[in-house]
Amino acid sequence: MTQPGPKTAMVLAAGLGTRMRPLTDTLPKALIPVAGRTLLDRVLDELKAAGVERCVVNVHHFADQVEAHLAARHDLEILISDERAGLLDSGGGIQHARALLGEDPIFVANIDSLWLAEGCPPLETLKAAWDPARMDLLLLLVARGRGIGFEGPQGFLMDAQGRLTHSASPDVVTPFANVGFGILKPQILDGQAEARFSIVPIWHRLQAQGRLYGAPMEAFWMHVGDPAARDAAEARLG
Repeated sequence: MTQPGPKTAMVLAAGLGTRMRPLTDTLPKALIPVAGRTLLDRVLDELKAAGVERCVVNVHHFADQVEAHLAARHDLEILISDERAGLLDSGGGIQHARALLGEDPIFVANIDSLWLAEGCPPLETLKAAWDPARMDLLLLLVARGRGIGFEGPQGFLMDAQGRLTHSASPDVVTPFANVGFGILKPQILDGQAEARFSIVPIWHRLQAQGRLYGAPMEAFWMHVGDPAARDAAEARLG
């Protein structure tokens, strides 16, 4: 039996996709096809399967193309958070959409993370692990060696209760990486002085409070960050 989970999701689709050039010279990264389906649609499909009913999608790069594409989907309520005036980074983008997201916990989803259909569906793993009494933010994680795109030292350590410690130190081997999906309480972003801000300092604040948790996925993860990674993901999905 699947667990109930958030009915609303924030989909972060506004980035420039500079590492995806030349593909993003004429297309937004969100609309790049992988094995016959766009990155954006693949993420929306996963959210729909997890019980999400409303998705707020932020737009910037080739925003008109993204809006026109989304207008053809009728299986979800889709709202647009317009960042045409300027990108607001990971935290600012979510905060800019606060009025559309409501007050209940939400999924947050990047559009460049895919996975293979194996083991427990990753969003079901998130839903089963979510405990709002203990957590303000729960990140979906992948173990080192279980994905494409986990390079460099940045990642997370996790204790026996699932609490996370973020590290970017080259002297620390981090066993887990954030795959760009999670469940969060929108209120954790309130009160920021700047419109544009990263969510990473929010991680650190919640870490210090013991309110940042992680849930490792069973499936094989694919970070589609550049054309070569797109090709590798296509080969696995195909």
